[in-house]
Amino acid sequence: MVSEFKDKYQLVIIGAGPAGLGAALAAEERGVKDILLLERDYFLGGILPQCIHNGFGLDYFGEELTGPEYAHRFIDRIPESTVQVMDETMVLDITPDKEITALNRHQGVQKIEAKAVLLAMGCRERTREAIKIPGDRTAGVLTAGTAQRYINIEGYLPGRKVIVLGSGDIGLIMARRMTLEGAEVDSVLEIMPYSSGLVRNKVQCLDDFDIPLKLNHTLTRIEGDKRVERVVVSRVNDDLEPVPGSEQTVECDTVLLAVGLIPENELTKQMGIELDPVTGGAVVNEQRETEINGVFACGNVLQVHDLVDYVTEESEIAARAVSEYLSRRRKKRRKKIKLTAGEQITYVVPHRIDYVYQDKDKKTLKLFLRSSVPVEEAELKVVDGRGQELISSRKKIVTPGEMETIILPLQFLDEDTEELTVSVTKASQGAD
Repeated sequence: MVSEFKDKYQLVIIGAGPAGLGAALAAEERGVKDILLLERDYFLGGILPQCIHNGFGLDYFGEELTGPEYAHRFIDRIPESTVQVMDETMVLDITPDKEITALNRHQGVQKIEAKAVLLAMGCRERTREAIKIPGDRTAGVLTAGTAQRYINIEGYLPGRKVIVLGSGDIGLIMARRMTLEGAEVDSVLEIMPYSSGLVRNKVQCLDDFDIPLKLNHTLTRIEGDKRVERVVVSRVNDDLEPVPGSEQTVECDTVLLAVGLIPENELTKQMGIELDPVTGGAVVNEQRETEINGVFACGNVLQVHDLVDYVTEESEIAARAVSEYLSRRRKKRRKKIKLTAGEQITYVVPHRIDYVYQDKDKKTLKLFLRSSVPVEEAELKVVDGRGQELISSRKKIVTPGEMETIILPLQFLDEDTEELTVSVTKASQGAD
């Protein structure tokens, strides 16, 4: 908790997960003073403390870490910084004028004024209600993240005979974790014709443990009295509808749901900020700034990331932008540049480019994107509004389950550029 509460800060960050922690420390390094970090939980690090598996930090730190180890690379620096932390604090409201109403049991209701606000609330899991699985309302149906917390934080085994719905990374990881704890995992079901998690997680979590992955399958009913006793599994057609006659009954006592993540944007909506219907996050420019000047967003509240390394990288982009905003070191472009998701691309972040960069160190812009379908021997392209190809990048394969990036040299953008389109196609045979 903060030792001495103030009601005015240069920067207030909502959420002390990897995005909030990274942004707070990076902003301080760039000269931002009076930083307040608000966190609703009683510990820092967001989801990372319960992610005890390794695989974190390979991109950012160049070494393999567990989730807690990655988090503590930042948490351990907080006491040495000037960043103030207020944990066990719920933010109730933020106005467009950047006045924050927060509540905790120590100070009660507090009003806090900020010159800049950074939204870093992370994301939450979709539940059974969100995907409308029919059947009995019974115990034993959990999100994969809840099961992870039960095992890794609370020390409870949530089930003995398990079926996992969804092949996102958390679903794959929890299939392995339940197996290691002695539970029997019947299978992982995926409604799409491809896994929605990282390839390495599919290999390390399912293949290495002989756990079946059933593509084009879903749950069509959950049955049980006080607890799950059985589920009905059905194959789906090309329209993702259950195929009549394909039903199979599987005996189990636990269903783990890994059916997607939703950015925690209730506060963002209250502020009237426009949300991207695809990502569920705010519409932002290249500085991760929303339509409200001085209100920024980064991390999983903006777009759901596969790698925490990318979350940290994005937090540093936002921190640099906050510093430039507070010091008034920004020059707007004469025309904003719209970034559009083209062929076989689901979304692109940022959504637009608003500023001119004269700093010699700022020569490129990293675009984050996802493909809508798997593409082998893929070519990512950025084309301007005149149809001129600015840059392309080759990949052996791109999949919807893995975020892609492309580096755009800013020298390609002239004053008349108004739109850029990002697409992915199969690379031409024989092309360089």
